Amino acid sequence: MIRRQKDSASILGLAVRENLNLKDGYFHNDERHQKEVIRIIRKYQSEIVLANAIYDRHPDHGKGASLSFDACFYSGLSKIQTTDDGVAQHAWRPKHLYHYIQSQLIQPDFIVDVTDFWQTKMKAIRAFKTQFYDANSQEPETYISNPAFMDLQEARGHEFGHAIGARYGEGFTVRRVIGIDNLLAIQ
Repeated sequence: MIRRQKDSASILGLAVRENLNLKDGYFHNDERHQKEVIRIIRKYQSEIVLANAIYDRHPDHGKGASLSFDACFYSGLSKIQTTDDGVAQHAWRPKHLYHYIQSQLIQPDFIVDVTDFWQTKMKAIRAFKTQFYDANSQEPETYISNPAFMDLQEARGHEFGHAIGARYGEGFTVRRVIGIDNLLAIQ
């Protein structure tokens, strides 16, 4: 798995990719796991956090969304103490938390034109050969390893793109009202 993660990160041109190694199916939105996520939030001090869908067919995705939401809030509280490499961290709260859409049943709160990055995204997804469709795979077929799943991703990208007058779009949801400062910025 580590090689595929590195391949995907390289394709995306990421400067940093960290894995907290939260166990599939068995992580929780509890103090221990929240503090692990808070430590990373404070370490990188991102303005924007992208997280799993609030609702999805895989139970981990909703749990991950809740864990991210709570950790983003708690990371701004100075009374919650964390350290990184033995050094005390300062409170930091991201300005924005946006959730990916992974289910066909969820409608986006907003859509981003990702036309220029679509092929890179798909190549990065395909780097995870044991999870997604690979004609040479010897693994048993799953919901996401079925070739129709990648077709669905392509169709969904076109659908969201079409909605905003672009070739490809990526939809996101939020747990708050979005404010803008310029009516002309809305497409």
